[in-house]
Amino acid sequence: MKQLKNHSISDASPKIWTWKGFPICYQSVGEKGVAVVLIHGFGASWAHWRKNLSVLGENCRCYAIDLIGFGGSAKPTPGVEIDYTFETWGQQVADFCREVVGSPVFLVGNSIGCIVAMQAAVDNPDLVLGVALLNCTLRLLHDRKRGQLIWYENLGSYILQQLLGNKLIGYLFFKQIARPEVVRKILRQAYCRQEAVTDELIDIIMQPTTDKGAADVFLAFTRYSYGPLPEDLLPLLSCPVLILWGTEDPWEPIELGRKLADFPAVQQFIPLEGVGHCPQDEAPEIVNPILQNWILSMSQKG
Repeated sequence: MKQLKNHSISDASPKIWTWKGFPICYQSVGEKGVAVVLIHGFGASWAHWRKNLSVLGENCRCYAIDLIGFGGSAKPTPGVEIDYTFETWGQQVADFCREVVGSPVFLVGNSIGCIVAMQAAVDNPDLVLGVALLNCTLRLLHDRKRGQLIWYENLGSYILQQLLGNKLIGYLFFKQIARPEVVRKILRQAYCRQEAVTDELIDIIMQPTTDKGAADVFLAFTRYSYGPLPEDLLPLLSCPVLILWGTEDPWEPIELGRKLADFPAVQQFIPLEGVGHCPQDEAPEIVNPILQNWILSMSQKG
């Protein structure tokens, strides 16, 4: 397992948990209080929560996990050794809560991590005390949403997905994407605060891209246009939901995100002004106190 250089929470190596025979990487901070599990987005890892772990760990048992296929976790062959679906990741998170955490938890997700958190909560209501969603993916390229796209956007995304089904083309595409200068450009699009796109962040995203199987996982998920949508899962949740949304997210428009606040489980929808797609990393000084206060208030109610 590769280790991050100069990560900010401690000098301790990430921990390893074995799930279905595969090594899964995670980090934890804090030994008392309610448990919190942080779930990263596409192409990220536990270290995308490096600015949150220590703060939340002051009053909670705080964990950040690498979903299988990402970060320091194993990357088994898609469709052969494992299916990269939200149901798979939801089961992984639930089993982690049972086997490692050992108690019910609050789940906090960013982007696709939000769908994973909700899937875990829907399938395991006894394990989840509450779910916080940070710029939840709206899955605008899902098969059921293609009709909402402008015709040329719909056609373009469909053609790209078909092309990436060709392994040679797919690997060439991944090779072009998995370069520091390209990653920096993509992150600068996603982040409103440009100063948050640091060399450390680029290193966090880049390191897993050289792992065996990384390209296959990337291509498998890029072509994954089915499975649950947020509006499928929110009505099924029996726990409280908090939604935070960066107003300057170029990928998941807040105007569409606000519609998720209409579901009964959602207690609050909080816009984060001047923040992009990854609020936990871009504006931790705003996100951490909100999460701390919400988790504390929900714990007291329980």
